[in-house]
Amino acid sequence: MKNWQISILIGLMSILYIFIIPHEPLELKIVFKLIPMALIIIYAFRKLPASPSPALRLVIMGLFFCMLGDGFIAVSFVAGLGAFLVGHLFYLTGFLKMAQITKLRLAAIIPIGLYSWLVGRQLISSLAAEGNDTLVMPVIAYMLVISIMALSAILTGSKWAIAGSLLFVISDSILSWNMFVSSVVHSDVFIMTTYYAAQFLIAFSLSSIGKREGMITAKSEVIRQL
Repeated sequence: MKNWQISILIGLMSILYIFIIPHEPLELKIVFKLIPMALIIIYAFRKLPASPSPALRLVIMGLFFCMLGDGFIAVSFVAGLGAFLVGHLFYLTGFLKMAQITKLRLAAIIPIGLYSWLVGRQLISSLAAEGNDTLVMPVIAYMLVISIMALSAILTGSKWAIAGSLLFVISDSILSWNMFVSSVVHSDVFIMTTYYAAQFLIAFSLSSIGKREGMITAKSEVIRQL
C-alpha cells in the first residue's frame, strides 16, 4: 500500500470513529479509536529514512505511547494522562535533539507560557472548586510537559512538527476545558479531529526532518574527510 493510500485510510477510519461508531459497547469504541493511531504509526515508519537517527526513533516511541493513552483514558483518566505524559516526553526529547535554535524560535516561549498560564489557572481553579485536588499536580505536570513539547517542536523549524504540536495543545485544551471547566459544544468532534490531525502531522514531519538530518550528516562527513 502506498503512503497516499494509507493517508486516505487514516482519514476514513478517523471519520468512522468520530461520526459513526457508537459509544457502546466501550470495547468496540476503544478498538476503532486505536485504529487511526495504529495506521499513523505505520505511516510514520514508512516516512523514516533508511537509517533513522535516535531522535526520529524517539518520536516514533511518542506516537506509540500516545496510542496507549488513547486506550487507557477511556477507562482511567489518570492512566491515560500518564501514558500521554510519557509520549510527550519522547516527543520533546526527540525534537530537542533535532532543534536548530534561533532567537525568533526561542521567543515562542512567551506566547506558549502565557497561554499555558491562562488555561492552567482556570483548570486548577475549577479542580479545586470541585474538590478534585488530587488531579491538580498531574494536570500541572502534564501542561508543563506539553508546553515544552510544543516549544521543542518549534525549535526544530519543521512546519509540520510545529503545526502538529500546536494542534495537540488545542486538542488537549478542549478536552480539559470540557471535562473540568464548562461543556464545549461538539467537544468530541473538535477533540478528536485536532488530535488525529496533530498526530498525522507529527508523523508526516519525520520525512522532511530525516532528509535535513541526512544532509547535515553528509556535509559533516565531507568536512571530516577534508
